[in-house]
Amino acid sequence: QVQLVESGGGLVQAGGSLRLSCAASGLSFSGVTVAWFRQAPGREREFVGGVTRSTDTVYYTDAVKGRFTVSRDSARNTVFLQMSSLRPEDTAVYYCAVDRSVVLWRAASHYDYWGQGTQVTVYS
Repeated sequence: QVQLVESGGGLVQAGGSLRLSCAASGLSFSGVTVAWFRQAPGREREFVGGVTRSTDTVYYTDAVKGRFTVSRDSARNTVFLQMSSLRPEDTAVYYCAVDRSVVLWRAASHYDYWGQGTQVTVYS
């Protein structure tokens, strides 16, 4: 059974940093495409960034480019989302998701497995 568990969320002042982790059981992160999404209250779940299965290419939504970094640690079967220069508009529940495709889809509907989410709150 596949299980994804996010951790690392919290309350942080604007300009600060957090590192989110997504640990997997029941599958190997080296064989899947992994994405991070976020969902703020009253808004749709949106793509943040991710890493592709075959080439380890990373992509980000424009709103986080230069501030967020996705990385994969295959030995620990964990994917990270390093977030820096955080802004109040980054406040959301952050989710990791996996798909066996080689494509990093930006639509949430493409992903097969999801974690439970971790809350990130940025205050000014």
